Amino acid sequence: MLGVPACFIFLLCQLAGPAASGIPKKVVGAIGGSVIFPLNLSVNLVDSIIWVFNSATLVTIQPKTADKNALIIVTQKRNTERVNFPHEGYSLKLSRLTKNDSGVYRVEIYNSTLQDPLTQEYELHVYEYLSKPKVIIGLQENKNGTCVTNLTCSMEHGEEDVTYSWKSLDQATNESHRGSILPISWRWEKSDMTFICMASNPISSNSSNPIFAQNLCEGAAGGQTPYVILYVLLSFFLLCSLTLVLIILIIRRERKKVSEIIEEKKELDTHQETLHFPPISEEMPEYDTISNFNSVIPEENPANTIYSTVHIPPKVTEPHSLPMSSDTPRSCTDNNVI
Repeated sequence: MLGVPACFIFLLCQLAGPAASGIPKKVVGAIGGSVIFPLNLSVNLVDSIIWVFNSATLVTIQPKTADKNALIIVTQKRNTERVNFPHEGYSLKLSRLTKNDSGVYRVEIYNSTLQDPLTQEYELHVYEYLSKPKVIIGLQENKNGTCVTNLTCSMEHGEEDVTYSWKSLDQATNESHRGSILPISWRWEKSDMTFICMASNPISSNSSNPIFAQNLCEGAAGGQTPYVILYVLLSFFLLCSLTLVLIILIIRRERKKVSEIIEEKKELDTHQETLHFPPISEEMPEYDTISNFNSVIPEENPANTIYSTVHIPPKVTEPHSLPMSSDTPRSCTDNNVI
């Protein structure tokens, strides 16, 4: 390498392999987090450093010298508080990351002895923390007691660079499967199986809610399901029958009680009527009441008033019972005339 300045060779060796190969260095970060673009250089061999983001100048640096301090110029005001150079070096630290920060970053290193600057590129990817993935159950088919279906795992918002894997758990074994789609086939004997989807990206991972095999392909138990249904129906019928018999017995007992109460009441009423009936007496006098309606009592005139005295015998016999005889004495009446 005749004619090549020794400083160029030294700087080239300080930049890792990607500088020579031209392959961008991968850098990943999370939304709201921070990343560092590493740069290891000997300050004595550098005149200036420029950081570029998507062809736009981000930061310009004039390294510190013996007679002056380092000069750092941030071209965009919104990045002033986001840009930092830790440990008084020239590795760029970018904070408060957003999705818009994803892209290609390039550092240009200038030296007075070099005609063209040395460059190093970085490719930044900013990712979101993954939420819980969702599982979609495909068409389910039951063939002779075997459940056949597909489980598909996905992210609700379609995040980037997500990889999927599955775990099949049961009491005996734990199996793994890569990919977002899990084809399954199980029999009733393995109804205790559980399926879990795992989703991951470069900065985070999350898992789905468990999917239980016994909830898939209802009726996959084959011939056992009809017997279970029959048993449930028979139990329900017997319970209804016992309940109906109990209700009938209660109604009959209540009716019998009501009938006995009615009979007792009738006997009590009959006894009371017998006790309160008055005896017939031959000596009981009979009275006739003659009402004088709308009569006006005339004024008494002592000169024209006649008073009568009537004597009633102790016993009065009805006229039709008396014998008709001329010897029957007539009642006496005394008239006093005043």
